[in-house]
Amino acid sequence: MTVTLSDVAARARVSPATVSRVLNGNYPVAAATRERVLRAVDELDYVLNGPASSLAAATSDLVGILVNDIADPFFGIMAGAAQTEIGGQEGAVAPESGRQGSAAAGTAGGTAGTASATGGTAGSMAGTVGATSPVGAARAAGRTGSEKLAVVCNTGGSPERELTYLTLLQRQRAAAVVLTGGALEDPGHIEAMTTKLAKLADAGTRVVLCGRPPLPGSDAAVAALAFDNRGGARRLTEHLLALGHRRIGYVAGPAERTTTRHRLEGHREALAAAGVPEARDAQGRPLTVHGPYTRDAGYTATLELLSRAPELTAVVAANDTVALGACAAVRERGLRIPADVSVAGFDDLPFSVDAVPALTTVRLPLHEAGARAGRLAMGTEAPPPGGVATIGAELKARESTAAPRHA
Repeated sequence: MTVTLSDVAARARVSPATVSRVLNGNYPVAAATRERVLRAVDELDYVLNGPASSLAAATSDLVGILVNDIADPFFGIMAGAAQTEIGGQEGAVAPESGRQGSAAAGTAGGTAGTASATGGTAGSMAGTVGATSPVGAARAAGRTGSEKLAVVCNTGGSPERELTYLTLLQRQRAAAVVLTGGALEDPGHIEAMTTKLAKLADAGTRVVLCGRPPLPGSDAAVAALAFDNRGGARRLTEHLLALGHRRIGYVAGPAERTTTRHRLEGHREALAAAGVPEARDAQGRPLTVHGPYTRDAGYTATLELLSRAPELTAVVAANDTVALGACAAVRERGLRIPADVSVAGFDDLPFSVDAVPALTTVRLPLHEAGARAGRLAMGTEAPPPGGVATIGAELKARESTAAPRHA
């Protein structure tokens, strides 16, 4: 049964006119009343009719790209590549062979925008839309009529914001939604996401997962492009073991993320296959420290690891950004890379090859994956068999890893 504006008004104990004012945001309404209306909207899962231009269509020309942090090159590269496909840009320049692209969505040109949610009950989507050439974009739209407006939604890693953005995109009858990066492994959030994505799909929105495994028990996504984080991590640790390392510390990402779990599992699988026990400190605690995917987290965690186990010969970081912090901590302790301690990252972000020494890492084809996600969102590429494709990971052995001095 379709929920109406009157249903929301009855639930919030206000007039339909008040509900309209809250949702349109064009008339002052008392904060308590506004909160009551938005709560009723969420509870009833009321969906706005959307812009007048889209009333006659099942979906609008809007495509949402959800990222954890647009300032992180991992997400910026994927979002920028997806935006290129979604916006129908012509003459877009691909990244150099063997290196990741570095364009951040929203500044890469073409038809794109960014959105920012300030709370879990936001009543409208706030965005800033920018294009390097509005005239060129208009001409392109005139040529094909198939371009969409890509809006990048920055969740900050918040599960509440992720759901809020999906609700806002649902209300705007988004043509497609692309969710990037690892998923949160929380039963409550998984249930909420399953319900939300099912409603989006039922309304005609194409759902694409990029760098994220399929959602358990859900068939809402037309495709899931899952990175081989486990296999890549295994190859990285095998590389260190082949060099002779046995005392390896691990700076992991947030424990509740699928990416973190898969990379840590790959690391441990490599150790087990080689018959090498996981490194522990004098108190028997595993030399694994969890934290955010940030440079500061890598710095702090590596100092902790070196304090707990000064005999460490290698540190594996959750990603390249974390690895930069790990390198800083190693140097602060007066140690050399790789002569005293080898350091390795993950993702092969643009700066990794220019680090000193150049960072050993695992390359994920972020630009290629983002572009493919964009085509899947637009329906210009057929979904993979079974709706799931595993994106390979490639070891990039560079100067930050070498055999330990006392191997």
